[in-house]
Amino acid sequence: MSESKHNADPRASRPDIPGYGIKDANSGKGLLPWSWATERLASAHTYFIATTRPDGRPHVMPVWGIWLEGAFYFSSGRTSRKAQNLSANPRCVVSTEHNGESVILEGIAEETHDKTVRQRCDKTYSEKYHWDMEANDEPFFVVRPCVAFGFIENDGLFTSTATRWIFDRDEIDSDM
Repeated sequence: MSESKHNADPRASRPDIPGYGIKDANSGKGLLPWSWATERLASAHTYFIATTRPDGRPHVMPVWGIWLEGAFYFSSGRTSRKAQNLSANPRCVVSTEHNGESVILEGIAEETHDKTVRQRCDKTYSEKYHWDMEANDEPFFVVRPCVAFGFIENDGLFTSTATRWIFDRDEIDSDM
Protein backbone atom coordinates (compact mmCIF):
# COMPACT_ATOMS: atom_id res chain seq x y z
CA MET A 1 0.00 0.00 0.00
CA SER A 2 1.37 3.40 -0.93
CA GLU A 3 2.35 6.00 1.64
CA SER A 4 -0.31 8.39 0.33
CA LYS A 5 -2.97 5.73 0.95
CA HIS A 6 -1.86 5.60 4.61
CA ASN A 7 -2.15 9.36 4.97
CA ALA A 8 -5.47 9.82 3.14
CA ASP A 9 -8.32 10.97 5.34
CA PRO A 10 -10.76 8.15 6.01
CA ARG A 11 -14.50 8.39 5.30
CA ALA A 12 -16.50 9.67 8.28
CA SER A 13 -19.95 8.44 9.26
CA ARG A 14 -21.96 7.64 12.37
CA PRO A 15 -21.31 4.38 14.22
CA ASP A 16 -24.27 2.01 14.41
CA ILE A 17 -24.93 1.84 18.15
CA PRO A 18 -28.62 0.99 18.63
CA GLY A 19 -30.16 2.27 21.84
CA TYR A 20 -27.66 5.07 22.45
CA GLY A 21 -29.68 7.85 20.82
CA ILE A 22 -27.12 8.77 18.17
CA LYS A 23 -28.38 11.99 16.54
CA ASP A 24 -28.37 12.91 12.86
CA ALA A 25 -27.28 9.37 11.93
CA ASN A 26 -27.71 9.98 8.20
CA SER A 27 -27.03 13.72 7.91
CA GLY A 28 -23.34 13.84 8.75
CA LYS A 29 -24.05 16.85 10.95
CA GLY A 30 -21.64 17.06 13.90
CA LEU A 31 -19.17 14.43 12.65
CA LEU A 32 -15.71 14.91 14.11
CA PRO A 33 -12.93 15.64 11.61
CA TRP A 34 -10.13 13.07 11.32
CA SER A 35 -7.73 15.80 12.50
CA TRP A 36 -9.55 15.73 15.87
CA ALA A 37 -8.64 12.05 16.25
CA THR A 38 -5.05 12.41 15.07
CA GLU A 39 -4.42 15.26 17.52
CA ARG A 40 -5.52 13.03 20.38
CA LEU A 41 -3.60 10.04 19.07
CA ALA A 42 -0.42 12.10 18.80
CA SER A 43 -0.73 13.74 22.21
CA ALA A 44 -1.82 10.74 24.28
CA HIS A 45 0.67 9.45 26.82
CA THR A 46 -0.68 5.99 27.52
CA TYR A 47 -2.56 3.78 25.09
CA PHE A 48 -4.36 0.50 25.65
CA ILE A 49 -3.87 -2.34 23.22
CA ALA A 50 -6.32 -5.22 23.09
CA THR A 51 -5.22 -8.49 21.52
CA THR A 52 -6.64 -11.98 21.44
CA ARG A 53 -4.96 -15.04 22.91
CA PRO A 54 -4.77 -18.11 20.66
CA ASP A 55 -7.59 -19.70 22.70
CA GLY A 56 -9.83 -16.66 22.06
CA ARG A 57 -9.56 -14.97 25.44
CA PRO A 58 -9.02 -11.19 25.34
CA HIS A 59 -5.93 -9.44 26.64
CA VAL A 60 -5.55 -5.68 27.26
CA MET A 61 -2.42 -3.87 28.41
CA PRO A 62 -1.25 -0.25 28.62
CA VAL A 63 1.61 0.71 26.31
CA TRP A 64 3.58 3.78 25.39
CA GLY A 65 3.50 4.57 21.70
CA ILE A 66 3.49 7.19 19.00
CA TRP A 67 1.17 8.24 16.22
CA LEU A 68 3.32 8.91 13.16
CA GLU A 69 2.54 9.18 9.45
CA GLY A 70 -0.96 7.76 9.78
CA ALA A 71 -0.12 4.74 11.94
CA PHE A 72 0.41 3.77 15.58
CA TYR A 73 3.84 2.43 16.62
CA PHE A 74 4.84 0.69 19.83
CA SER A 75 7.46 -1.70 21.15
CA SER A 76 6.94 -4.84 23.15
CA GLY A 77 9.12 -7.63 24.47
CA ARG A 78 9.18 -10.56 22.05
CA THR A 79 8.02 -12.97 24.76
CA SER A 80 5.30 -10.67 26.13
CA ARG A 81 1.71 -11.89 25.96
CA LYS A 82 0.71 -9.13 23.52
CA ALA A 83 3.60 -9.90 21.14
CA GLN A 84 2.76 -13.61 21.23
CA ASN A 85 -0.91 -12.81 20.61
CA LEU A 86 -0.09 -10.54 17.67
CA SER A 87 2.11 -13.26 16.20
CA ALA A 88 -0.87 -15.62 16.17
CA ASN A 89 -3.50 -13.01 15.25
CA PRO A 90 -2.39 -9.51 14.13
CA ARG A 91 -5.85 -7.95 14.53
CA CYS A 92 -5.95 -5.61 17.51
CA VAL A 93 -7.59 -2.57 19.03
CA VAL A 94 -5.68 0.48 20.24
CA SER A 95 -7.47 3.06 22.35
CA THR A 96 -6.82 6.14 24.35
CA GLU A 97 -9.05 8.23 26.56
CA HIS A 98 -8.47 11.63 28.03
CA ASN A 99 -11.02 13.76 29.88
CA GLY A 100 -13.98 12.05 28.28
CA GLU A 101 -12.60 12.09 24.74
CA SER A 102 -11.94 8.63 23.33
CA VAL A 103 -10.29 7.43 20.15
CA ILE A 104 -10.41 3.73 19.30
CA LEU A 105 -8.53 2.15 16.37
CA GLU A 106 -9.21 -1.31 15.02
CA GLY A 107 -6.33 -2.44 12.87
CA ILE A 108 -3.71 -4.91 11.82
CA ALA A 109 -0.36 -4.97 13.63
CA GLU A 110 2.86 -6.04 12.01
CA GLU A 111 6.44 -5.97 13.13
CA THR A 112 8.39 -3.33 11.24
CA HIS A 113 12.00 -3.88 10.21
CA ASP A 114 12.35 -0.73 8.08
CA LYS A 115 15.42 1.07 9.46
CA THR A 116 14.36 4.50 8.16
CA VAL A 117 10.93 4.22 9.77
CA ARG A 118 12.50 2.92 12.95
CA GLN A 119 14.88 5.92 13.12
CA ARG A 120 11.94 8.36 12.78
CA CYS A 121 10.04 6.41 15.45
CA ASP A 122 13.05 6.34 17.79
CA LYS A 123 13.44 10.13 17.49
CA THR A 124 9.73 10.84 18.06
CA TYR A 125 9.51 8.33 20.92
CA SER A 126 12.59 9.83 22.59
CA GLU A 127 11.16 13.36 22.34
CA LYS A 128 7.80 12.25 23.72
CA TYR A 129 8.87 9.99 26.59
CA HIS A 130 12.50 11.03 27.17
CA TRP A 131 13.41 7.38 26.71
CA ASP A 132 16.15 6.23 24.33
CA MET A 133 14.75 3.58 21.99
CA GLU A 134 17.85 3.23 19.80
CA ALA A 135 19.31 0.46 21.95
CA ASN A 136 15.99 -1.39 22.09
CA ASP A 137 16.26 -4.64 20.14
CA GLU A 138 12.75 -5.85 20.98
CA PRO A 139 10.06 -5.93 18.27
CA PHE A 140 8.64 -2.64 17.07
CA PHE A 141 5.07 -2.89 15.80
CA VAL A 142 3.04 -0.71 13.47
CA VAL A 143 -0.75 -0.73 13.61
CA ARG A 144 -2.46 0.64 10.52
CA PRO A 145 -6.09 1.42 11.26
CA CYS A 146 -8.93 -0.20 9.33
CA VAL A 147 -11.72 1.55 11.21
CA ALA A 148 -11.62 4.12 14.01
CA PHE A 149 -14.11 5.67 16.39
CA GLY A 150 -14.19 9.00 18.19
CA PHE A 151 -16.40 9.91 21.14
CA ILE A 152 -16.80 13.04 23.24
CA GLU A 153 -18.60 12.18 26.46
CA ASN A 154 -18.41 15.65 28.04
CA ASP A 155 -21.26 18.15 28.06
CA GLY A 156 -23.75 15.69 26.54
CA LEU A 157 -21.91 15.65 23.20
CA PHE A 158 -21.76 11.86 22.86
CA THR A 159 -24.94 11.47 20.79
CA SER A 160 -24.22 14.39 18.46
CA THR A 161 -20.50 13.81 17.80
CA ALA A 162 -20.00 10.02 17.80
CA THR A 163 -17.95 9.35 14.65
CA ARG A 164 -16.71 6.29 12.79
CA TRP A 165 -13.91 6.61 10.24
CA ILE A 166 -13.47 3.91 7.63
CA PHE A 167 -10.15 3.48 5.86
CA ASP A 168 -9.63 2.08 2.38
CA ARG A 169 -8.14 -1.25 3.40
CA ASP A 170 -8.98 -4.80 2.42
CA GLU A 171 -9.12 -5.97 6.03
CA ILE A 172 -12.11 -3.81 7.04
CA ASP A 173 -14.88 -5.31 9.12
CA SER A 174 -16.85 -2.21 10.12
CA ASP A 175 -19.91 -3.80 11.70
CA MET A 176 -20.36 -0.99 14.23
